[in-house]
Amino acid sequence: MLEVKNIDVFYGDVQVIWDVAFEVKKGEVVALIGANGAGKSTTLKTVAGILRPKKGEITFEGVSINKIEPYKLIETGLALCPEARRLFVEMTVEENLDMGSLRGEAKKQRQKTKEMVFDLFPRLSERRRQLAGTLSGGEQQMVAVGRGLMALPKLLMFDEPSLGLAPILVREIFDVIKKIRQEGTTVLIVEQNTKQTLSIADRAYVLETGKITLQGTGQALLNDEHVKKAYLGV
Repeated sequence: MLEVKNIDVFYGDVQVIWDVAFEVKKGEVVALIGANGAGKSTTLKTVAGILRPKKGEITFEGVSINKIEPYKLIETGLALCPEARRLFVEMTVEENLDMGSLRGEAKKQRQKTKEMVFDLFPRLSERRRQLAGTLSGGEQQMVAVGRGLMALPKLLMFDEPSLGLAPILVREIFDVIKKIRQEGTTVLIVEQNTKQTLSIADRAYVLETGKITLQGTGQALLNDEHVKKAYLGV
C-alpha cells in the first residue's frame, strides 16, 4: 500500500533522514521505533507531504505522492494523527471531528462516520458540545484519533498517540488502534512506548539517527537483544 524508497530529508541545510526505505502492506500495523530525535516524526511528516524528500520516492497504492499537496493527499486515503494532538481548542469536540471530513466521500458519510467514532469513544459523545481545549489530555487524544478516522483513511498514521497519557489511557488508545485495524484500516505508528507498540505491530523498523538499522516482525524485535537494551530497559 505504502512504499518509501530510499528517501533523504533535510531541514534547511541539515540532513536528518538518510536513505530510509520501508513498506506498509494493506491491513498491517507497522511501527517505526527509536529514540527521541531519531527521525520518526520527520518520516511521517514526509509521507504526509508536509516535508519533501530531496532524494527518493514515496508511493501510495502505486502512485507517486512526492509532490502532491497535503490537503489533496487526504482524498487519496492517507491521513495523519499528529503528535501533540493539534486540536482546534476553541472549537467543540463535534466541530473538531467535522474538520476531519471536509472533502470528498468523507463529507458525504460524515454523520455515519461520526456515530462510529462515538461508538469507539463514548466519552466524546457525552462531550460533543464541549470546547476541545477544556478536555483532559486523554480525551483530547480521543478527539485527535476520531478526527483522523473522519477522513475515512485507508492508511492512518499515528505520531506518538500515547504521549503524556496515564497508563490506563495508554491501554485504551492501543486497544482502539487494534479495533481500527480490525475494521480494515491500515496503520503506521510512531511511538516511544516500544513494548506496547511492538506487541500490536505485524512488522516494525528501528530508526536510529535518521537511518533504519533493524527490521522484523513485532515479536522478533521484542526479543531482539539490542532492542531490549536500547528501548525496553532490559
